Amino acid sequence: MHLKRLVVALLIVPPFYLAIMYLPAEFFFFLLSFFSTLALFEFYTMFRLDNMMKYSGIIAGAALLAVFFLAPWLFSHALLLSVLTIMSLRLFLKKDPASSLSAVSTAVIGLLYIPGLLSFQMNLYKAAPAWIILLYASVWASDSMAYYIGKGFGKRKLYEAISPNKTVAGAFGSVGGGMLGIILVKTALLPHISLAHAVLIGAVVGVTTIVGDLVESMFKRDAGVKDSSGIIPGHGGVLDKLDGVTFAGPAFYWVCVALGLLR
Repeated sequence: MHLKRLVVALLIVPPFYLAIMYLPAEFFFFLLSFFSTLALFEFYTMFRLDNMMKYSGIIAGAALLAVFFLAPWLFSHALLLSVLTIMSLRLFLKKDPASSLSAVSTAVIGLLYIPGLLSFQMNLYKAAPAWIILLYASVWASDSMAYYIGKGFGKRKLYEAISPNKTVAGAFGSVGGGMLGIILVKTALLPHISLAHAVLIGAVVGVTTIVGDLVESMFKRDAGVKDSSGIIPGHGGVLDKLDGVTFAGPAFYWVCVALGLLR
C-alpha cells in the first residue's frame, strides 16, 4: 500500500505541476471539469441513483463549471436553473412519486458538494496558477502527514463512528502537514506571503481537509461502500482523492481573501 501511494504520487505530481503552471487556462478548466465529472459519477453511483437522474446531474455539473469559467456572475442563476431542471425531469420522466425526494436531494447535493465546491479553484487559478499549486501542496502534505503519523503514533480514535482508522494524532499530523506544505511552496512560488499568514492558512487547510475527508467517509458509510471506486491503485476513487480539497479549497480561498492576499 505504501509503495502504491508513492508510485502514484511520483507519476502524478510532476505533470500536474507542469500542466498547471505552463498550460493555458482552458486546460485547467478541462482538467477540473474532467475530474469533477468522474467524482460526481462515483458519488451518484455510490447512492445507486437511476440513470436518468445520474446523467442529468452529471450534465448539470459540467454546465455549472462551464458557466463559472465563462461567466461567473451567472453561476448562482445556473445553479438554481439546474435544480429546477432536475426536479422537473424527475416529475415528468418518471411518474411514480416514490423516493422522488431522495433522488432529487442526492442529485442536488452532488452538484453542491463536487462541482460547486471545486469551482472555487477557478478563482484561485485566475489570481495566479501558483495558488493552485499552493492549495494542492498543502492538502497533499496534510493528507500524507495525517496518514503516516496516524499509522505510526495514533491510538485515540478521532471519530470512530464515521472513520474507524482516523486518530487524534493523525488529525494533528494533518494540521502540521498543511502548515508545512504552505510554508515550503510559498517560499518558492509566493514569497510575499508572510510566515504568520502561511501558518494560519496551513492550519485552516489541515482542519478542513480532515472535515472533508470525514464528510466523504460519512457518505460512504451511508452508502455501504469502502471506496468511491477502484480507479486509482492504492488510493480508491477520484472522489477519495478529492474529498479533502472539496472543503479545503473554499476555506483556503476565503481565508486568503480575509487576509487581503486575494480579491
